[in-house]
Amino acid sequence: MLNRISEENLEEKNIMNINVIANYSKLKLTLFFLPLFFLTSIVAFLYSQNALSVDKYLLIQKNCFYFINSRLSQFPNTIYNLTQVGDALIFLSFLTIFIVYAPKMWESLLSASLVSAIFSRALKDLFHVPRPAQAYDDTSFVIIGKTLPGFSSLPSGHSITVFTILTVLLFAFMPKKLRYKFLWSFLIIITGLILVFTRVGVGAHHPLDVITGSIIGYICGLIGIFISRKYKIWDWINNKKYYPVFIALFLICCIVLLNKINNENLIVFYLSLTSLVISLFKIITVYVKK
Repeated sequence: MLNRISEENLEEKNIMNINVIANYSKLKLTLFFLPLFFLTSIVAFLYSQNALSVDKYLLIQKNCFYFINSRLSQFPNTIYNLTQVGDALIFLSFLTIFIVYAPKMWESLLSASLVSAIFSRALKDLFHVPRPAQAYDDTSFVIIGKTLPGFSSLPSGHSITVFTILTVLLFAFMPKKLRYKFLWSFLIIITGLILVFTRVGVGAHHPLDVITGSIIGYICGLIGIFISRKYKIWDWINNKKYYPVFIALFLICCIVLLNKINNENLIVFYLSLTSLVISLFKIITVYVKK
């Protein structure tokens, strides 16, 4: 009798969410050591090359920028679609279904996204590095999409967004077995690097911009997880009575995506919209059955 009651109670709980909480609870602050080491190494490298000034920072990676840009720009449609994933609206749309199945992950995503937005804006203003179109002759390399001028190249905001979200995903669904942990981590990292280097391919960023942005994004993702673990800022996400808020937000996002499709007929926008519609249907169904 007790076993049956226990099984029924277990079925009522969201197993995926329980696993996410368990994975997050295992994380330790030592995870910050590696990204901080990488950032320190980048600074040390720039110092050794006498490249801590903006002009020298651009000079030491100019050839690398042209090389990567010329290679990746051979696949304009592919990289232009992929680079859109660095837009938080697009990437997060693919994950909206987890509001129902893994709300704890979304608590971390929201905290991490706020942290990443602050870091991105503050660091761009601090470093004030010109974008490629501002730094070089914009006819000397390939620009796909809109030309982005100005002095907001370091760090890459898209790269921060991509690795912030991927870091939250990485630890949320980390497998238990070591070999699967390695494969999962490798897959996440490779996916992230492919996505962020499209920013060089479309002519929007220098290589070190996206590398630095990726490391900062990883740090932001970890900070978001630790915030959600310690503070209950977003625990209302798991309360179905607030689902109308998400329904309204999803509808607004659908309208924004339809507008994007109207302006630029990209496959990634259709995929993102499809994901949103599926999530919208699911969350309405769960709310109605509450």
